[in-house]
Amino acid sequence: MSSVALAGNVASAAALRARSEDRTAWLLAAPAIVLVLLFVLLPVAAVIFLGFTDFELGYGKFRFVGFENYAHLLNDRTFRRSLWNTSVYTAIVAPVSIVLGLGVALLIEGEGRARGFFRTVYFLPVASLIVAMATVWQYIFHPTIGPLNALLSLAGIPGPNWLGASNTVLYSLSIIGIWQSVGFNMVLFLAGLTAIPRELYAAAHVDGAKSALDRFFLVTWPMLGPTTLFVVTISITNAVKVFETVKMLTDGGPNKASEVLLFTIYQEGFVYLRVGYASAMTVVFLAILVVLMLVQYRVLDRRVHYT
Repeated sequence: MSSVALAGNVASAAALRARSEDRTAWLLAAPAIVLVLLFVLLPVAAVIFLGFTDFELGYGKFRFVGFENYAHLLNDRTFRRSLWNTSVYTAIVAPVSIVLGLGVALLIEGEGRARGFFRTVYFLPVASLIVAMATVWQYIFHPTIGPLNALLSLAGIPGPNWLGASNTVLYSLSIIGIWQSVGFNMVLFLAGLTAIPRELYAAAHVDGAKSALDRFFLVTWPMLGPTTLFVVTISITNAVKVFETVKMLTDGGPNKASEVLLFTIYQEGFVYLRVGYASAMTVVFLAILVVLMLVQYRVLDRRVHYT
């Protein structure tokens, strides 16, 4: 057999093997692709489609209204109020939970003996049932029998109606949101701290970084760049998606002072049954999330040091 024929046979066998591997890869990926189509892409497409209609649950017919739903959103006081409440809630919960999560992670990382115990304690809020914890927080914030107001009364400070007053309810929910998020952020930061090579700290010490603060800004903070980017993204997304605590503790009240975007969407779609209008709200909600993610990556990714 000539060398040319032998090379041709080898190339043909390699091509057959490559096609076989491609078919196998597609077969293995097919279940995941089907699930993504059925449970992600098709629902999103359906929401976008319904956002241009006046569809209501219980009515068989609907008509296309174009951008009428979106135009109505601009003048909807409830939507504007829920958008503002969501923005305030996110502006409080996301940065505070990130800073506290990083601080707790640094403290646990420096702890030698009880590291596992403190990890478990701080992660408990993440693993706890929201319904059970909402009951506990409702008792803590109770205006008459709650321990928080009891402590304030010992200091001579009159305690407010935390969940029942318009000027305090959103801040009370923010405290719960921070309590929920710190443990999760702590675990992520601990993973990032573990991945930092110890040799960098030794080198920084040799170069004159004697204090822990110097080593943090010279080594820890730059090396935590990818982790911080991920934590910021997750924290903002979770804060914008707040719903359970609002539904169980305040039901959007008093006077819509704690009504957030997801709660408004829930009310429109499942209480008032205006699915078309709720779908338009959902599209706006998803657009806000996408814009936030793009801004974060454009701003923060340039400052991240990847190893």
